[in-house]
Amino acid sequence: MGTQTRTYRVAQFFRAAIAGEKAVAVWRLPNTPETQACVQLTHGFTTGQPQLERSPFGFLFCPFQTAAQHQNIFIKADVQLVDGELKTAADVPPPTAADFHTLLNAENPNTWHRGGITQEAHYQTEQGFTSAVAKAVKAIQAEEMEKVVLSRNKLEALPQNFCPVTAFEAMAQAYPRAFVSLVSVPGVGTWMGASPEVLVSVNAEQVFHTIALAGTQPAVEKVGEAIWRQKEIEEQAMVERYILSCFKKLRLREYTEVGPRTIIAGNLMHLRTDFKVDLKEVHFPTLGTDMLQLLHPTSAVCGLPKEPAHQFILAHEGYDRSYYSGYLGPVGSETGSHLFVNLRCMELLDQEAILYAGAGITGESDPQKEWQETQHKMQTMRQVLETLSN
Repeated sequence: MGTQTRTYRVAQFFRAAIAGEKAVAVWRLPNTPETQACVQLTHGFTTGQPQLERSPFGFLFCPFQTAAQHQNIFIKADVQLVDGELKTAADVPPPTAADFHTLLNAENPNTWHRGGITQEAHYQTEQGFTSAVAKAVKAIQAEEMEKVVLSRNKLEALPQNFCPVTAFEAMAQAYPRAFVSLVSVPGVGTWMGASPEVLVSVNAEQVFHTIALAGTQPAVEKVGEAIWRQKEIEEQAMVERYILSCFKKLRLREYTEVGPRTIIAGNLMHLRTDFKVDLKEVHFPTLGTDMLQLLHPTSAVCGLPKEPAHQFILAHEGYDRSYYSGYLGPVGSETGSHLFVNLRCMELLDQEAILYAGAGITGESDPQKEWQETQHKMQTMRQVLETLSN
């Protein structure tokens, strides 16, 4: 008789990692049914600049801007969960793996890692945000920059008996076309989200992929009937031009470009252009890493030109973005490396979540309309919390 393989639920896996004070990531790639998870059993999960081509299998979680309290984090996949089955990496010592198995089979509480930053967080008010937008419009009209992305955050109460894995499953069901994730790291905190934006992807067939995503309006029933204002068209074109300028820096001429076209992400629509490079035909083995260094932070989350826009954000945004508008995703896996911009996300505190959202500001921006855009974007996470409250 053959031995029967024990299967585990994602909630068991996640709770065992939290109980063992381990870093853990749970994710589902866009348009796929399969949820995956990995846990790092050994210590030390910060990393320098990621090198995608040389990376072992794991999960990257990187901030908007690296700083003493916000490091690039690599969660090595010491143990992986796929379709309920465990796969343990060959270099994990047997006693370490056995300790995790013990935790997996125990009754662990429903909890998550809290952030390690003790100072009081700042939250951007409506007046603060609209005032910053008005200053940005003036700076753009004075030709100090072309575009800047300003964001804000907001506290939202968590439902009673909130469970991160249940919330993850609700997100995965509600947003099938998004990259859905739940990341929990000791001393760093717990984040979850449903991102519509590919940053850098190199799949198993060695095809590099990135997108220009910008312009936002509430979704309509028939996508073909969407009407875009000049402001959104120009905003998206800026992101396209920035990606093309990165290709130019790398002297890359062989790529395909499809778009812009209207796509739906949750309750919103955006303009999206896809750029792909077949690395089997173009000899450029480090394209993923090189483009990651050039793209982040993209003009879709920072602005153009990058440096003045970045300085404007630090001077006027009024709070710390932390891992919001950074990037995250699996690397070195059988399906390749897939990194997404950390958008439509929230950070879990004890009884509350911090919701994050931003808007692209150009010379034609209206501060009140930009505030409304951030309200619409926060609905992605708010709807998940409301679903769990009912």
